[in-house]
Amino acid sequence: EAAGGLVIFFARLAAGATPGVTLHVVAGLALILAWAVYQWRHWTRVAPWRPRLDYTLGLLAAGSMALALASGLVLALEWWPAREAGTAAYTAWLSGAHNVMSMFVLTFASAHIFAVLQRAERIRQDRAAAGRSDHDPTGASASGSPH
Repeated sequence: EAAGGLVIFFARLAAGATPGVTLHVVAGLALILAWAVYQWRHWTRVAPWRPRLDYTLGLLAAGSMALALASGLVLALEWWPAREAGTAAYTAWLSGAHNVMSMFVLTFASAHIFAVLQRAERIRQDRAAAGRSDHDPTGASASGSPH
C-alpha cells in the first residue's frame, strides 16, 4: 500500500498522471479492516500505556495511520464516483494531508519498530550480564535459584 501511494505521488509530480489509483483505493479499503484488527490485538497485548519512547512512537504511528486511512477513505468517496464519470477529482488539501500522514506513518512506524528492537536488545544484554537466560521469564538461573 505504501509503495503504491509513493508511485502515485511521484508519478503525479513527474508525469502528471496517477497510475494504479484504483488498486491503491481497493487495497486501502482492505487495509482499514486489517489494520483495525491488528491494532486491537496489538494494544490488548501491550496495554496499559507506559511513558516510554517505544510507546510514544507507537501512539504517533497509530494516530498517523488512523488519519491517513480516514483521509484516504474520504478521498476515495470523492474520487470513485468522479472516476466513473471520467473526471477523477479530489480535494487538494485533503490529498496533501493524506500524503503527509502517509509519510508520518512510515517515519513513526519505522522509529517505533527500531525503539522496540533496541529495548529488547538492551533487556537481553542486561539478562546476559546478570547470568539469566532469555528463555526464562521467571529470572531463575539454571540451578533454579532466582538472581
